[in-house]
Amino acid sequence: MTVRELDAAAVHDPVLRAAYARCRALNARHGRTYFLATRLLPVDRRPAVHALYGFARHADDIVDDLDSTASPGERAGALLALEAQLDSGLRRTGTVTEPVILALSDTVRRYGIDHRHFTDFLASMRSDLTVGGYASYEELGRYMHGSAAVIGLQMLPVLGTVGPREEAAPHAAALGVAFQLTNFLRDVGEDLDRGRLYLPAELLGAHGVDRERFEWSRRTGARDNRITEVLRAAAAHNRAVYRDALPGIAMLDPVSRPCIRTAFVLYSGILDAIEADGYAVLHRRSVVPRRRRAVVALDGLVRAVAARRAHRRAPGPVAEPRPARPRVTAPVQKEPV
Repeated sequence: MTVRELDAAAVHDPVLRAAYARCRALNARHGRTYFLATRLLPVDRRPAVHALYGFARHADDIVDDLDSTASPGERAGALLALEAQLDSGLRRTGTVTEPVILALSDTVRRYGIDHRHFTDFLASMRSDLTVGGYASYEELGRYMHGSAAVIGLQMLPVLGTVGPREEAAPHAAALGVAFQLTNFLRDVGEDLDRGRLYLPAELLGAHGVDRERFEWSRRTGARDNRITEVLRAAAAHNRAVYRDALPGIAMLDPVSRPCIRTAFVLYSGILDAIEADGYAVLHRRSVVPRRRRAVVALDGLVRAVAARRAHRRAPGPVAEPRPARPRVTAPVQKEPV
């Protein structure tokens, strides 16, 4: 499948092919829901999505890997090194050795993705090294612009739109935020182990609890109804963001809609699983049942096949034109001075 995807995307250079394969492996191993949805995209667009995911995952691992013994200072240094590689890759200057940067830089050039999205993303990643909590949803929102909203904005050029891209952009950003809010809720216990709590202090205070109470529950396994109410309220807020994002699916290229719709249904389904588990996320991870995942994936596949057939029968392109994708080779590496 990797070979077929890369051939369809006209990625011929062996170094780039290996870099894209590395990103695909990261997506398959760490982003099961995301990877499943990506399989519904036209084959030639999948490597770009893998590259975007691979870069984000690589940066996130530098910051969050619980198995790593690296100090905060060492993690900060690794992020700076990654940013330097990114700058070299995007500007095509200097030496790029990191595979995820090679693949990402190639994707950015092919699809004309705004470089600022990656600068904003890395700024949020750096803040995770020093910030362990947020006072309000407004404050959290500023963090999530870089950590989540820009992910949706990076994806838009790859997915394509049937109208002006700027009209779809707010919904794409909202969907990125919705996905991350779901991750925050599902992973609240693991994030506490990392010294972070992404549920705003104002939300906790409204229900008469504080961070220390969450840490107590995580440590002892004991339940507190007030914590359950906080989590229930966070899920309700998350569902409202999904509603804001939903109109954007119809604005996408029809052949991309099944992918994003499937991701939408599966990710929002995690909230259903959390509710079914009694909001026990401090003590175990809630997952969408395999049967439900299979049903949603099959529905997505049927929709994807129908969309591709309709696209082939259409008299002309209906989606916003994407940049031409000429044969691209790996960036020329300059010898170090």
